[in-house]
Amino acid sequence: MPLLDVTVECPVFDSFRVQQVAGMFDVPLSQRATQRFRVELPADLRGADWRVGLIVGPSGSGKSTIARNMFGPSVYRPKEWAGDRAVIDGLGEHPIKDITGLFTAVGFSSPPSWVKPYHVLSNGEQFRCDLARALAQCGRGETAEDRREGDSPSFGVAAGDAERNSGQSPLVVFDEFTSVVDRNVARVVSAATAKAIRGGRIAGRFVAVTCHYDVTDWLQPDWVIDMATATFTRRCLPRPPIELEIFRSRRSAWSLFARHHYLSGALSTAARCFLALWGERPVAFCATVSLIGRKKRWRLSRLVTLPDYQGIGIGMAVAEAVADLHLQEGHRLNVTASHPALLAHCRRSPRWRAVQVRKTGSQMGTNFVKNYRSSAGRAVVSFEYLGHKES
Repeated sequence: MPLLDVTVECPVFDSFRVQQVAGMFDVPLSQRATQRFRVELPADLRGADWRVGLIVGPSGSGKSTIARNMFGPSVYRPKEWAGDRAVIDGLGEHPIKDITGLFTAVGFSSPPSWVKPYHVLSNGEQFRCDLARALAQCGRGETAEDRREGDSPSFGVAAGDAERNSGQSPLVVFDEFTSVVDRNVARVVSAATAKAIRGGRIAGRFVAVTCHYDVTDWLQPDWVIDMATATFTRRCLPRPPIELEIFRSRRSAWSLFARHHYLSGALSTAARCFLALWGERPVAFCATVSLIGRKKRWRLSRLVTLPDYQGIGIGMAVAEAVADLHLQEGHRLNVTASHPALLAHCRRSPRWRAVQVRKTGSQMGTNFVKNYRSSAGRAVVSFEYLGHKES
């Protein structure tokens, strides 16, 4: 394998304190400080058929230096976000469907947060916004839904277009990946990003550069450069399983999730409530209510995954587990929604069947439930849950 050999240097400015440090710690001084980083890489790495890569190692091991030397202009350089604009306006002049799809792909799936400026968001939300902006350079992949509707992929910008014209897949290299977020968030973001890229929702390739080894199993990279040992390995191991505990809960559990829901309506007093835990942490909430005047007919009225855990399928896994419980009791269950992630899942899943499309929503329920927020004015789609089909 060819050897990548990079030497970096910087000037040493002489001063009284520099001389003091040199004397106290026996640091040899010269006009320039140099450091050399070496790693053997396969000759076909730049043009090989891979989707996700990882450059990892402790601080000062040369990760960023090697990334810049290997991939040059593909290394994402962050830009400042406007303080007086919502983050939904920060990804350029693209269709709203594409922008919300990209936010959802990186696990930033909370419409109430999309309309806020960047500086008021949490560290985890800010990181996902930066990641979404970086991945916008790749372009949105063509999905089965696009092919049905005749839409074409978008999100191409100058860097992505240049790589497409050269015959290579667009590439984004993201330095300091997950360095500023909680490690639970880091795992979820890693899994969400890898899922979006491997699933084709984001067209192109992605390289994460980080000092955190814990993202490796969740990112599932095709290859890893470990700068601690200056070694290259190929790998793509299965993601660790996510084991959820789902149980009936009190209505009071809704208070933890209410502000993250994209509707502001109150929770029905007749709702059946379910809470999902990952380990000992609450991560998702689901509520169902019976349809007025319809025997054994229920609907899913609330489904919320906390922001730190969005993007890896937890919400729909909880919804389908709750739906299965209703099927076992002889109930039929529907969901009516406008959230793009939920609609996309139901459209491609054999467990759901579209039953109605309302382009202007419905006023149903406003006369029966106090403070009920109807879907009037919003385009919504209703699906019925069919359950697991026998193979």
